[in-house]
Amino acid sequence: MSYQDATQGKFKASPVRFCESIDWLGNDVWFAHLVHLDDDEIALLGATGTGIAHCPQSNGRLASGIAPVRALEAAGAPVSIGVDGAASNEAADMISEVHAAWLMQRAKFGERSTALYRGGAGEQGADAATVEDVVRWGSAGGARILGLDDVGTLEVGKAADIAIYALDRDPRYFGLHDPAIGPVASGGAAHLRALLVGGRVIVRDGALPGVDMGELAHAARDAVKTLMARAEVL
Repeated sequence: MSYQDATQGKFKASPVRFCESIDWLGNDVWFAHLVHLDDDEIALLGATGTGIAHCPQSNGRLASGIAPVRALEAAGAPVSIGVDGAASNEAADMISEVHAAWLMQRAKFGERSTALYRGGAGEQGADAATVEDVVRWGSAGGARILGLDDVGTLEVGKAADIAIYALDRDPRYFGLHDPAIGPVASGGAAHLRALLVGGRVIVRDGALPGVDMGELAHAARDAVKTLMARAEVL
């Protein structure tokens, strides 16, 4: 049963309206996914400043749909990007997440296009989401939702949390007219040259000090086997 059917059956209200009834909307609240929304729910979320953690790969993996993030943002709701969890996103990778967010919004609007000879406006959707939109959702949008005033943008006085990618190691980035759009437009696994948190280098040239990737992979495989065994018992 979907969450929509569950709340209608138990509370005679849509999920968003039910949350409104228990005072669970506002600029200190955010929800993940928000794929299926009515126009009045979008307006309510925007008016209250309630945020969304947009998880496009999880939504696609589960065949849930594509969240109306452009409509939410236009209504006043802050938008961020998340990866959800391993149960519905095997990658859990933010670069592939922003790539999916960019493509899915454009596909969503492009699907509605009607050819000129059928009385429509022709191909549409190319402006449904720009690279700049996606970068904003994944940086400043996330900071706004979490109430973090000292991160999210690169400017004087803010914490130096910065990811620097090298785009000269993968052919997928070689032909870009603007290298700055690379990680969002081309996807893939852009090489992380440096990751700084508060100005301190945490990752250098793709390596995380103190973490043995071989051991981590082995531990992950063991954990998966354990979970699968438990699921069979249940």
